[in-house]
Amino acid sequence: MIIFNKNRKAFSMITAIFVILLMATVGGFILNLSGKMVQETTTQYRKEQAILYAKSYTEYAIMAATAQTCIRNITSDIDGTQAQTKKGQGYHVEVKIQYLGTSALCTNYIGTAINRPTAIDNIILVDTYVHYREPEHPDAMSGAAWGTPTLNYKPGITYHRRTLQRL
Repeated sequence: MIIFNKNRKAFSMITAIFVILLMATVGGFILNLSGKMVQETTTQYRKEQAILYAKSYTEYAIMAATAQTCIRNITSDIDGTQAQTKKGQGYHVEVKIQYLGTSALCTNYIGTAINRPTAIDNIILVDTYVHYREPEHPDAMSGAAWGTPTLNYKPGITYHRRTLQRL
């Protein structure tokens, strides 16, 4: 009987080690899944925030166009400087305004007024671009420019909103 008890103690030790390894593996999977969920939630939050900034800056551009004679571009960095934004710490907003209509107060980007005989007042075309990068993006470490992709990665995420507004 003594030999049987010694074997039983060894079997209990092996079972305990196996259960500990199984629990550590399951814990690792849970931690990995939790990290992916946090990353997905952060990505979704940043996209929704970019959509809201685009809507806000579009309305701001319309307000600025009604208050001033000829406004072309609005550029802004939110939650940091442009260098910090390129490193994934905020948003960079660019608003481009083109004027359409019979009034020759403003010219479009080519330098001539766009005349439409049926238009009574000016109409503006507002293009709003919100640029941002995820902090783990490879270009975020170097603070590379927005325009060129490197290492087969996109240069950043851009949300674009186009609005046609009559003044």
